[in-house]
Amino acid sequence: MKSIAVIILNWNGKRLLEQFLPSVVTYSPEATIYVADNASTDDSITYLQQAWPLIKVIKNAGNYGFAKGYNEALQFVEEDIYALVNSDVEVTAGWLQPVIDKFEQDNELAIIQPKILDYKNKSHFEYAGAAGGYLDKYGFPFCRGRIFDTIEEDKGQYDNVVPILWASGACFFIRKETYRSLKGFDGDFFAHMEEIDLCWRAFNKNYKIQFCPQSVIYHVGGATLDSGNPHKTFLNFRNSLWMLIKNLPKRQLIPVLTIRIVMDGMACVRFLTQGKPTHSAAILKSHFYFLLKLFHFLNKRESNQYNNYYKIKSITYKYFVKNGKVFDSLFNNSL
Repeated sequence: MKSIAVIILNWNGKRLLEQFLPSVVTYSPEATIYVADNASTDDSITYLQQAWPLIKVIKNAGNYGFAKGYNEALQFVEEDIYALVNSDVEVTAGWLQPVIDKFEQDNELAIIQPKILDYKNKSHFEYAGAAGGYLDKYGFPFCRGRIFDTIEEDKGQYDNVVPILWASGACFFIRKETYRSLKGFDGDFFAHMEEIDLCWRAFNKNYKIQFCPQSVIYHVGGATLDSGNPHKTFLNFRNSLWMLIKNLPKRQLIPVLTIRIVMDGMACVRFLTQGKPTHSAAILKSHFYFLLKLFHFLNKRESNQYNNYYKIKSITYKYFVKNGKVFDSLFNNSL
C-alpha cells in the first residue's frame, strides 16, 4: 500500500489549527501528518508541540506564501502521496482511502481532488474547487458546482469520476514523483492560481487529473485572505496572466492575451461602477507586474502546450450574457 502524508501549511493560524486539526488527526489513521509552518509569529508551534507532539513540524525560514511554502517543506516529506490540506478544512471519516485506492489502481493518475463542500453551508459546494475545475479559452476558472459566484447545492449530480483540468489547492492530492518532476509550484505566484498552473503544466505533460467524489471535505474558504481584500484581487489577476504566458499554445498566446487584457479592463470598470476603486486599482497593479515580468515568464514556457485545454470558449459570455449559471446546463451532462 502506498504511503501518504497530510501536509497542512500554517501561518499564524493557531485558531484554525485548534478548530480543524482534530478532524484531520481523527480521520487520517493511514497518514503521517505534517504541519509546514511559514515562520509564524503567534504561538502555533508551541500549541502543536504541546497538544499534538506526534505531528511532525517543518519550520520554513520565512513567510513564503502557499507556493514556495509548500515547495520548501515538501523537500523533507518522503511519503508516496502528498495530501496538501488548507488549515481551514474539516475532513470526514474515510476521506483518504478512496484516493489511495485510485492511485494504486491507475499508475498514470497523478493528481486527485476530493469533493469540496462549504463548511458554513454543508449542503452546498464550496467556491474553491467544488467538484473539480476547468478553464475557458481565456484562462477564467470554473468548477462543476460553481461558476463565478453561483454555488450549487450538492444533490449528488456530480458524483461521478471524471477527468478535470485542475484540482483545488484547498485539498490537493499529488504523487510525490509527479510533484518533484514538475518542480513543484511556481514560487513567483506566492498564493492563488499556483495549483491551476501546476495542473496545467501536468496536463501539458500528459499526466491524468481526476475528481474523486467518494472523498469528502468541508472548506471554510477565505480564512487566510478574504475575498473582499484587494490584495486577493491583485494576486488572482496577476497570477492568471502569468499562468497564461507559461501554458498557452504558441499560436494562441497573443490573441488570447490581447482579449484577456480587454476583459480585465472591463472588470476594472465594473469594480468602479460597484464603488470598489481599490479593486480596480488592484487590477491595474496586476497588469503592471504582468508586464514587468513578461520576459521572465516567457522563459518559463516548456516545449509542449496543447490547445485542447479548454471545454468552453468563454465562461464569462455564457454566465453574464446567456445566463449559464449551472455547470450541467453548459455541457448537457457531457463531462
